[in-house]
Amino acid sequence: MADPSTPHAYFDAASTEPPHPAARSALLEALDAGWADPARLYGTARATRMTLDRARARVAAVLGARPDEVSFTSSGTQAVHLAVLGGLQARRRVGRHLVVSAVEHSSVLHAAEAHERDGGEVTAVGVDRAGRVDPEEFAAALRPGTALACLQSANHEVGTVQPVAEAAEACRAARVPLFVDAAQSLGRADVPGGWSFLAGSAHKWGGPAGVGVLAVRKGTRWRSPLPDDERERGRVPGFENVPAIVAAAAALEAYRADMAADAPRVSALVDRIRTRVADSVPDVEVAGDPVRRLPHLVTFSCLYVEGEALLTELDRLGFAVSSGSSCTADTLRPSHVLEAMGVITHGNVRVSLPRGVGSADVDRFLAELPGAVARLREATMNTGSRP
Repeated sequence: MADPSTPHAYFDAASTEPPHPAARSALLEALDAGWADPARLYGTARATRMTLDRARARVAAVLGARPDEVSFTSSGTQAVHLAVLGGLQARRRVGRHLVVSAVEHSSVLHAAEAHERDGGEVTAVGVDRAGRVDPEEFAAALRPGTALACLQSANHEVGTVQPVAEAAEACRAARVPLFVDAAQSLGRADVPGGWSFLAGSAHKWGGPAGVGVLAVRKGTRWRSPLPDDERERGRVPGFENVPAIVAAAAALEAYRADMAADAPRVSALVDRIRTRVADSVPDVEVAGDPVRRLPHLVTFSCLYVEGEALLTELDRLGFAVSSGSSCTADTLRPSHVLEAMGVITHGNVRVSLPRGVGSADVDRFLAELPGAVARLREATMNTGSRP
């Protein structure tokens, strides 16, 4: 555990971005104005419905979508599951073949596993050592009977941006809808075009947890895999959390504006980390595409170091980071993303910089990291074992 007297730097924005001030103020206002049931017809409820519709329009504008194409879910994971399973359900007569990339988020891959258990077929398209899908291989995986294809906008572990435009063109030619998991890129980068379904998660852009976004293009066939419900145009069951949705919409607008101005500076800090880590820590591999990447995220792996031990040591030094490949006692499985890339999968650290991060915190991290790795390697050697 970190020493309370140690300066603390939060470097896990890829997991959860700190709350945006715009979200906080919007939430407090909406708690007073948006508490009624938006499905009812009396005045207070109609006012809540108008509040919800304004939030929907604000999110749709950022996505480049129509308001009636946007629904709100209870999480990004629920949005993914509804998009994938609903897209497959609607095209059962076409076929039961699903195409995914090998580095999709676990929520996509779990939905694919459920599809397989139900008798469907899944093709996983591999990636290169930078974590990027080959557009030609992705296109070649499409065939008669393909009901849906899935390709993330950018990878959540290594930051590599995927060729969504090329994949979308291939899907259009094959008449296959494309689902894009944009959770890691919304607010940080332009929304890719050509999607039929798109999902996002508010806590990734400084909104409240518990709000996801599901967008379904007009004219795209979709059928809910859940029991019927009148909420959110029949796409998402349950009472909408209007105050949280309003806060999510405000945060997305504000965060996108912030990052449009700050992304070059944050990206330069990530470039500094990529270069300095490779130069100052022996036996380290920096993962992901160095150019075609998200501005805020970098992952590296250190030989002869256990990932959990390194995260604990960095936490003690005052740095909140995560690992994409930390093996756990119950699974003993490393990151499926790093495995698919064919890179080192242990001793892994993912650094993801939040909005407004200071360069002094990054410099302190770079100064502390080599010693932390060296101490852990020495301890490993003294115990006579290696991870």
